Amino acid sequence: MNEANDTTAHKGPAADLKNSAIKILPLSPGIGAEIVGVDLSRELDAGTFERIRQAWYDYNILLFRGQRLAEEDQVRFAGRFGELAKLVNKNDGMTGHPAVMLVSNVKKDGKLIGALPDGEMYFHSDQCYVERPCAATMLYSIEIPSRGGNTLFANMYKAYDTLPEDMKRRISGRKAMNVYDYDRSATARPQGEIRTDAPSYAHPIVRTHPVTGRKALYVNRLMTQYILDIPRAESDEILKFLFDHQEQPQFVYEHVWTPGELIIWDNRCSLHARSDFDAGERRMLRRVIILGEKPF
Repeated sequence: MNEANDTTAHKGPAADLKNSAIKILPLSPGIGAEIVGVDLSRELDAGTFERIRQAWYDYNILLFRGQRLAEEDQVRFAGRFGELAKLVNKNDGMTGHPAVMLVSNVKKDGKLIGALPDGEMYFHSDQCYVERPCAATMLYSIEIPSRGGNTLFANMYKAYDTLPEDMKRRISGRKAMNVYDYDRSATARPQGEIRTDAPSYAHPIVRTHPVTGRKALYVNRLMTQYILDIPRAESDEILKFLFDHQEQPQFVYEHVWTPGELIIWDNRCSLHARSDFDAGERRMLRRVIILGEKPF
């Protein structure tokens, strides 16, 4: 049975008080927490969900291990965080639900069933090239290679807070153009000219989180191309500094996936990347995205 489309996943015994007794365990000094003691295939009571949502604001990314989730379970849980967003790139990873995509290198009848199949993927923030990027992304692991294909997460609150004061002044109030040439360069920064019809949007280099009020660095190596209204040489210099700064190990947690794990991260204050893996091994994860607001 293909768990990606299984709508009869085992629901397990009654949760009783487990959900109200959840534990929140930090994953690393830089970012992230694991939530222990919750079964996401069941409806969560309001109090438990509020604890989870507050932990998400506090830690930027949340990990739930040992889950067995049908697509409908994942969609229901994601919907508690906000309105589900539609996919921007229409590709073979679509499952039929407008907010759900398979990230996979698995083939059926010689054709890929998912998107972003293999290889390393630079640090980025999902949908930063549209007016209203997604607030959150949720990945559920179904099939995982024996090694590699890890996801790295970086804390953009800390990246901004630790910038030199002169750099904070240089980027204050400025915007940068974000472009995603999916067809030509989906996982690495494109070289040379970018398609003129590739989706693009200019956003603040430093954005303010609408809930926490904290400032976060909002540029990334994969999609941010240049800073508006300054010479290109100066833009390249600043962006190189920012990219190198935000990817420092002190800000990063690297997650080694096993099947049955779900991670939700806040795209407004974190970046993520993927490590390489053997393209001959199967990898499949199910992604759901939650609509965000226009960055400010």
